[in-house]
Amino acid sequence: MKEFREAKKRVEVSVGESVRIIRELQELSQNQLSALTGIPQSTLSAIENGRVNLGVERAKVLANALKCHPAVLLFPGWEVPFESAA
Repeated sequence: MKEFREAKKRVEVSVGESVRIIRELQELSQNQLSALTGIPQSTLSAIENGRVNLGVERAKVLANALKCHPAVLLFPGWEVPFESAA
């Protein structure tokens, strides 16, 4: 089998940027996400712009609405070492 190289991380993504990216991939506006989560639009804007910390509880609510795991939002760019499942 041909040798392979591990992919390298190309860009750093902040917590707020990860929320925005996933929201946009879901084709949701901040107002729509606010309606789904009960989190005020102004708070969502502040999270996306790094003015307010996301926090675990908000991450759970947002992850449910965005159909992703909360860790995706809380720890963008987290690298997990490859280990065998054995």
